[in-house]
Amino acid sequence: MGIEIERKFLVRDDGWRIAADEGVACRQGYLASGEGATVRVRIMGKEAFLTIKGPSTGGLARPEFEYPIPVADAQALLDLCGNVVEKTRHRVLHGGLTWEVDLFAGDNTGLVLAEVELEAEAQAVELPEWAGPEVTGDVRYYNAYLARHPFILWGRAPGGSTTPWPRQ
Repeated sequence: MGIEIERKFLVRDDGWRIAADEGVACRQGYLASGEGATVRVRIMGKEAFLTIKGPSTGGLARPEFEYPIPVADAQALLDLCGNVVEKTRHRVLHGGLTWEVDLFAGDNTGLVLAEVELEAEAQAVELPEWAGPEVTGDVRYYNAYLARHPFILWGRAPGGSTTPWPRQ
């Protein structure tokens, strides 16, 4: 069984671009999402995957199973999903770790998130200067949530804060 341990951050500026790769286009949709398991289909560049993620085990870790599938099958499954999340994923090396910076497109344009996968929950992480507030565990920033509640429909926090806040 695979385990995913990751932390997620809003991105405060474009400083990450200096060390970023060219990026890869990503389209993903959710066949099922809820408190139990999430079933995702994703096309990343010229590859496609079916991923099943379980709930968090109380910390940063959660079970994750990922399987390569034919791109044509992935496209057909995405057609069943309805709402699809589109983004470009860039990899950035910082502090001995690979960060993934997602520039969202479509109905989530304007949202930029960075995540870093860890070997252990207590692993120390050197935050890059461009990393903003941590949003690990905030369901609003899960891609499954963004598929159902796109960023374009969000408002801003009371008082004009630049921290994204969903409209009620």
